[in-house]
Amino acid sequence: MCLVMIYINHVPGTIFEHVTSRNFGLSDAAEGFVFMSGCAAALAFSSGTVLETARRTTARAWTLYQVHILTTLLAIVMVGAAVLYTGDPEVLSNNTFEMLWEDPRTVSIGIVTLGHQFGYMNILPMYMALMLVAPGLIWLGRRKPLALLAVSIGIWVLAANFRINLPNYPLPGGWFFNPFSWQLLFTLGILTGLGLREGRRFVPASRVLLAIVVVWLAYCVLWVQVDAVKAFSRSVLAALREEGAMFLFVSFDKSFVAAPRLLHFVALAYLLSWPRFIPWVTGSWVAAPIRLLGKYGLWVFATGTVLSIGGQLVKTLHPAGLLQDVVLIFGGLAVQYALARWRESLRVQKAVA
Repeated sequence: MCLVMIYINHVPGTIFEHVTSRNFGLSDAAEGFVFMSGCAAALAFSSGTVLETARRTTARAWTLYQVHILTTLLAIVMVGAAVLYTGDPEVLSNNTFEMLWEDPRTVSIGIVTLGHQFGYMNILPMYMALMLVAPGLIWLGRRKPLALLAVSIGIWVLAANFRINLPNYPLPGGWFFNPFSWQLLFTLGILTGLGLREGRRFVPASRVLLAIVVVWLAYCVLWVQVDAVKAFSRSVLAALREEGAMFLFVSFDKSFVAAPRLLHFVALAYLLSWPRFIPWVTGSWVAAPIRLLGKYGLWVFATGTVLSIGGQLVKTLHPAGLLQDVVLIFGGLAVQYALARWRESLRVQKAVA
């Protein structure tokens, strides 16, 4: 579902972006993507020695780098072709593509070194950076899970307080998805995945905690959807800010994963992990296509990234109504599903052979 919502959100301006998760809370699908990437890393790489884990996660990071560079090159080709075909340079103004034409030498260096990441194409570099440190996180999580959580929270706070980030190049500033901040969600995923390997929950099931979570999530829906609640909530945060509260706790900053975003996602993850109902829904035949997309997540994500750039070009050059939105969104999802089906058929053929 996160992959589906990321694709929809990456084609802004369609009617369907109004029904994704970000319209009903303070976080969005990116938090879920990183959290579940941590879960997957723990499930896939936590067996064996630290050196074996490091070898496998480094190989995964290299794959992520290659996929990022390939999708970036394809996006550049698509944008360049759109300019050549239409003669309209307006598409270059989206997502800092114009810099490649203005200063190709330095931007090319930035692309290869990950210092220049085009808009909507900046999740994989952060994911790659986290995979490189995953062996250490897994090692500590298996031995001292609470210590890992404390260290991760400390890094999250320090990164925000001292604006610690990896640098952009040639533009000033840092990465949009700051690895020093997003590592907390990745770590929470690792701790959850390690618990799953041992047949337990990292956070025990508690009806009291569930009630608190439900109330908080309901309030977040009102916060986003009801103007009066939104105004009241923002006034409270503004008052706390005037009293000297750290911006991390009174803002919605995505790069540093501000506390309101984090608390909303953690609550949502706890609710969705509740026994019985959600597993029954996600395990049903109705959810089979969604499960298949998740099974080949990197293939689907990379394809969706390229398709979303194409969708943005269409929306920029030819704004239209509902029919075009349906074609862009459902057509793109159909392509991603077809790719996943193809990969699954290859896996089955290999297993039979």
